[in-house]
Amino acid sequence: MKDGPHIAAIAALIGDPARANILSALMDGRALTISELARSANVGLPTASTHISKLEAAGLLLSIKQGRHRYVRLSGEDVVHTLETLMLLAARTGHRRVRTGPRDPALREARVCYDHLAGARGVQMFESMVQSRLLECGGGHVRLTSAGRRFAERFGIDLGEHQTKDSVTCVSCLDWSERRDHLAGRLGCACLSRIFALKWARRDKDSRAVLFSANGLREFNRLFPI
Repeated sequence: MKDGPHIAAIAALIGDPARANILSALMDGRALTISELARSANVGLPTASTHISKLEAAGLLLSIKQGRHRYVRLSGEDVVHTLETLMLLAARTGHRRVRTGPRDPALREARVCYDHLAGARGVQMFESMVQSRLLECGGGHVRLTSAGRRFAERFGIDLGEHQTKDSVTCVSCLDWSERRDHLAGRLGCACLSRIFALKWARRDKDSRAVLFSANGLREFNRLFPI
């Protein structure tokens, strides 16, 4: 490819299985230590450190030194969107793992995608808000309506608390397991934070899965009906 950004270099970095596992382990937005990422990638500590250095040099990862530990995180949400798109492409073209893990059904049901809710429940929330005219979609953009702003206030969301210099209120993100959009952006982040605050769900400590309680799922379905 002679024109535009040099995608081959980035694709080669992501294409290595160990590096792909390292990036996937960081898709929930948390910062992890090199030893934690080595376990996720099933490689030794020196090998993981080499992979992380390459990804950091390419601008895909950021690291922070804190005490005796070095914490690593993704450099931005665009890295997550790229990984989700590659997962969608792999699933659509039949490039699936031979063995599926025990957490796969939970991840498809609900999971953290950087800082927002993905999976079947994430898609449900987005589509319910569109059907209820809390969100408007058109021209590739998603907009929070006046009714949506009132809904956010009633739900206990202060969008100002979730605002950063580069953030956008509403963004649609194509879900790799559902092949439909879920809600990202400030509003997506705020909704997931509120779901956790209400204790409707909790994060699985060993994966990106979001685990709803029975009561939490009832409340979620009441608030976001399809």
